[in-house]
Amino acid sequence: MAKPKSITVGKTDTRPLWKRLLYRRLKFLAVVAILLGVGFGGVYMFAPRLLIKADYARMAMAAHLEKHTVQAGDTQWSYYEGGEGPTLVLLHGFAARKEVWLESAKDLTNHFHVIIPDLPGWGESSRVADGNYNINAQADRLETFFSTLNMKGFVLVGHSMGGAIAGVFAAEHPDRLSSLVLMDSLGLTFKENDFAREALAGKNPFIFDDRAGFEKASELAFLHPRKIPGRLEDALITENQDNRAFIERTFAQLNDKSQFLALDPVIGKLTMPVLGVWCHDDKIIDVSALDTLRNGLKSSPSIGATVLSGCNHMPMMERPTETAQILTGFAIAH
Repeated sequence: MAKPKSITVGKTDTRPLWKRLLYRRLKFLAVVAILLGVGFGGVYMFAPRLLIKADYARMAMAAHLEKHTVQAGDTQWSYYEGGEGPTLVLLHGFAARKEVWLESAKDLTNHFHVIIPDLPGWGESSRVADGNYNINAQADRLETFFSTLNMKGFVLVGHSMGGAIAGVFAAEHPDRLSSLVLMDSLGLTFKENDFAREALAGKNPFIFDDRAGFEKASELAFLHPRKIPGRLEDALITENQDNRAFIERTFAQLNDKSQFLALDPVIGKLTMPVLGVWCHDDKIIDVSALDTLRNGLKSSPSIGATVLSGCNHMPMMERPTETAQILTGFAIAH
């Protein structure tokens, strides 16, 4: 008699339904996480600029800012705008862009209507080939920008090169703004430091071709430079190289005495409230420039000065909350 064949029966899953569904969900999430990790790794390795742009977008969203563009004069301006209340306009410095203000802006848009442009030639704003981008030319472009947006009665805040532009603009168009803030501003006489000596000798510390050069430039501007992943550093180095000709040409323009001391002859004409904000340990524009500002403001009805500790040349990035608080107090008072 033939022996009966054995029949293999699949093992029955005796786990409760909710456990089986949870297991399937976890497996699905694990697969998604692996795919995202692989995708992130690929972007990090081969397109790190996309990660930088994504982080800018995240920070702008957190600050309740939207990006806009407008054609004003010879420039297509790119700028952030958001918030309600009195208007604050924030100008960035040399070899920088509007995103340097985003950390401070998230504490400003709760109380103010904030506008942060990329100055012509920088960031995402357009530039004219072989155009003039010195302090005076940029102040003229700024007037065209404000006229196009029909802006008046705002607080103008300028950092570094943006401070020199803001100060020259304020002297030429005092009726356009309500008050002025100069933050670690170019354009004023200050005690000579290593940066000034090297700049006057024609050495530009804002250009670099490798990570060591990038980190050296960061140490010049920040008291405590941030740790940036290597491939993101590489993307910033490439961006610097792409803009090398413009950076060098503009640096040479600003190296003229009429430019790096552009505010000395005009601060006595400023008729609006003025606040000077400086980092105590600024290695680029020494804090002694604040004395020049205070002593030169002969016509201003209100003169304020604040010195921040724990930062170098970038208070809006190293001390974003304190910077926002200082701007808030001054704007509310004036």
